[in-house]
Amino acid sequence: MMDTSVDFGIDKALATLGIKENNSGAAAGSHWFATRGPKINSYSPVDGTLIGSVASATEAEYEACINKAQDAFKEWREVPAPLRGEVVRQLGEALREKKEALGKLVSYEMGKSYQEGLGEVQEMIDICDFAVGLSRQLHGLTMHSERPKHRMYEQYHPLGIVGIISAFNFPVAVWNWNTALAWVSGDVCIWKPSEKTPLTAIACQNITQEVFAKNNVPQGVSCLVVGGADLGKAMAEDVRVPLVSATGSTRMGKSVGAAVGARLGKSLLELGGNNAIIVTPNADLDMTIIGAVFGAVGTAGQRCTSTRRIIIHDSIYDEVKTKLAAAHTQLKIGNPLDENMHVGPVIDTDAVNAYTKAMEECIAEGGTCVVEGGVLSGEGYESGCYVKPAIFEADNNMKIVQHETFAPILYLLKYTGEVENAIAIQNGVPQGLSSAIMTTNMRESEKFLSYAGSDCGIANVNIGTSGAEIGGAFGGEKETGGGRESGSDAWKIYMRRQTNTTNWSTELPLAQGIKFDL
Repeated sequence: MMDTSVDFGIDKALATLGIKENNSGAAAGSHWFATRGPKINSYSPVDGTLIGSVASATEAEYEACINKAQDAFKEWREVPAPLRGEVVRQLGEALREKKEALGKLVSYEMGKSYQEGLGEVQEMIDICDFAVGLSRQLHGLTMHSERPKHRMYEQYHPLGIVGIISAFNFPVAVWNWNTALAWVSGDVCIWKPSEKTPLTAIACQNITQEVFAKNNVPQGVSCLVVGGADLGKAMAEDVRVPLVSATGSTRMGKSVGAAVGARLGKSLLELGGNNAIIVTPNADLDMTIIGAVFGAVGTAGQRCTSTRRIIIHDSIYDEVKTKLAAAHTQLKIGNPLDENMHVGPVIDTDAVNAYTKAMEECIAEGGTCVVEGGVLSGEGYESGCYVKPAIFEADNNMKIVQHETFAPILYLLKYTGEVENAIAIQNGVPQGLSSAIMTTNMRESEKFLSYAGSDCGIANVNIGTSGAEIGGAFGGEKETGGGRESGSDAWKIYMRRQTNTTNWSTELPLAQGIKFDL
């Protein structure tokens, strides 16, 4: 299927995951539609090789999937939640068995390091484990009625179809963050993955359906439609999809949110981040450098939680700048399947162009280059997607600093005085996803975590901005969208809440003592 000079085990991974040279991009359960939509070619940013092709879903296939999902929901919601959890438990086991193959495909199709690819699959396994326990804890609430011989309580019911629109940077984990919780809640799912990473989506559908078939799960509980923005638009506007969970850029999220809101549907938005680490005079600088560098260059700066800004106290600014620059010169950039490499490619040449333009704009706005970036070429870099992580001294008010660039560019910002000044700089951007402070001073850390501190959905102390742990709710504020996934009580967005009152008396007293005698 492909001609690669070095065997990284990709062909074995593709065979294990059921990926073919030409694939259908629409499925309801284990049924793959013979779609003849426009072909999407998946080229690896690692070496430019054509991995495989996918025939994208058409409007007809989308409609067929919706119909299958509607029928499946009527059956799936009747299955007791702990039994739904058992199916998800088995999915976690199947992911354990295919972790290496799926992690390798994630790395090869998306470009993140193999270790990060494995880590992403591990997140899928972890959310399955979390969802299994949750399947026995979909608790309601009982309260006392003011009327005698009345019982009042709240309970949760499944919504129906959950539409999932995911991004290329986490091509499998974010889908499973949603599906694992939605499935144990009794919902069914239809997924539109990024057209930049279609093969990982097909792999997930294959793995899922192997498990679902063994458990007689109705066709349509898991549906897949691969294609462009037209499918996402159709999903956002579809009144048959009560919840749309969308991960991606703020621009995309505003469009989805407006369309879903216009029909009074529910949306779960996980959008852009412009994440900062505050470095105070009380910081452990060894920890700081590790957290900052990984946060800035991990996944080639293409995480929504990637570190974009470092806000450094003026008393230690020069020292931190020197250490960060020195660390950047030690980075190894190359094939992400080589575990000796620190940085792999960005997703495609469009991302390269955005990276180059951002550096040019920073200089034009008065920024100063600390570590020079640039596009790499030559042996090992034939795909044209490898770039050098760059560092610039900048000002928080610069237009480019206020903008999220999905690339390994780090801006150094200086603050003076107390930590409140640094917090104001950190909060002074439109996005509000992840944040961190490096300090050994308890008062500084508590100020950062207080109501007057970070305005982000995630606030860390003495760790970086990057990464998420299953169990804690993931998401952010402001232009990040306000959604929460993967932990805590995030399951509630996948269900509808209902208040119930039962009168077991022989009379009909009205609330608030109202009299209505006939």
